[in-house]
Amino acid sequence: MRGVLGHFRELDSAVDAITELKHARLGDVTVFTPTPRHELEHAVQPPKSPVRMYMLFGGLAGCVFGYWIPIWASNYWPLVVGGKAIGSWIPYTIFGFEVFVLVGALSTVAGLFIHAGVPRLTMMVGYDPRFSRGDYGVWVECPPDRLGSAEALLRKHGAVEVRGER
Repeated sequence: MRGVLGHFRELDSAVDAITELKHARLGDVTVFTPTPRHELEHAVQPPKSPVRMYMLFGGLAGCVFGYWIPIWASNYWPLVVGGKAIGSWIPYTIFGFEVFVLVGALSTVAGLFIHAGVPRLTMMVGYDPRFSRGDYGVWVECPPDRLGSAEALLRKHGAVEVRGER
């Protein structure tokens, strides 16, 4: 067996089970929920998302590109007006900002797809259609010698059904 799946009907029971599983360090915990719940997020304590770095670097690259394009174009095809500088950065701030937002948003979406594993070509282990209808699932992936204690912990916190999955 690769892990144990606990099926919960109440949110509080699932949160208590997750908290104790994290405290006991039995293995990796995955939660299936019909809607996002902040209680579950606090219990799981996920790491900070690396997607924000995609936004930072994509936005900065877009800003640089947004300034470079009009400055290059105005130097390549100069239009001298009253002796003013050809490649001034002040009027191109709007272009820099717009391309910053565009490339930053596109890189954020790309980072989201990369780190979320979209498209998922294989079915996720432990998923049950009941988890989309109002119930909660807690999947614990742990070594074979810890399966018994993970199963006992899930039952202790009121899991309606506990089963091993491969």
